[in-house]
Amino acid sequence: MTGPLVHPDETPHWLRGLVEVSAELDAATFTRFAPPRDRPTRDASVLVLFGDDHHGPDVLLLRRADTLDSHAGQVAFPGGGVEAADGGPVDTALREAEEETGVDPAGVRPVAVLPQLYVPVSGFAVTPVLAHWQRPSPVRAVDPRETATVARVPVAELAEPSNRFQVYKRGSGWKGPAFEVDGLFVWGFTAGLLSVLLNLGGWERDWDTTDVRDLDVALAEHEARVRRAVFGRGE
Repeated sequence: MTGPLVHPDETPHWLRGLVEVSAELDAATFTRFAPPRDRPTRDASVLVLFGDDHHGPDVLLLRRADTLDSHAGQVAFPGGGVEAADGGPVDTALREAEEETGVDPAGVRPVAVLPQLYVPVSGFAVTPVLAHWQRPSPVRAVDPRETATVARVPVAELAEPSNRFQVYKRGSGWKGPAFEVDGLFVWGFTAGLLSVLLNLGGWERDWDTTDVRDLDVALAEHEARVRRAVFGRGE
C-alpha cells in the first residue's frame, strides 16, 4: 500500500503538500528503472525523516563509513534490507534508523509510503517511508564501522541553487542530480529522491541544470575542500 498513512491535515503545514500528493505517485515519478523480470530483487526500506528546527524543516541523512565494501562513503537515508521479523516497510525503516542513527522510534510518526523503487546497482527494491519527527531525539553514528556521520540537513540548504548541480559517470551514460551541503556530497539514489521530493513538496527553487560535472572529479574536489576545512590545508 502506498500513499498517506495519516490525514494530511494532521501534519505540519510545510509537510502537508507532500503527504497529499503521495497518493498520486508511481515509481515512474522517481526513476526510469524497472525491476528485472529475469532475476530476484531484495526488498529494502529507507526512512525519509523530516523534522523542524530553528532553521526550518530538515531531513535526516547519514554518511556511510569509508571502510564498507559497498557504497563506502556515500550519503544515504537511514535504511536497509527487510528482515523476517519486520511487519512491513514502515517497521523496516524505523528499525534500521534506530540501529544506524539511534533515533527513538517513539518520537517518529510515519505519514506516507512512497512507491517501491528499483536500484540497479545494488539490486534492491526500496520503499521510502516519509515520516515526521514529532519529538526529536539525539542521533549519532551508532556503529562507526558502518556509519561515519549523521546529520540533520535543512531543506532550505538542499533547495539553495548554489548547492545543486548534476553529475555523470564517464562511459556509463548515467547522469543525475547532486547536492553539496553541510560538508556532505549527495548523489545517486538519495540525491534523486531528494530532488523529486523538493519539487513535490513545493520547496524547489530555480537552479542551473546545465551545471554538469564529472562525478569522480567533483568527489575529489569535495574531499579536498573537506580536508582543508578540517586541517586548514590541502593534502
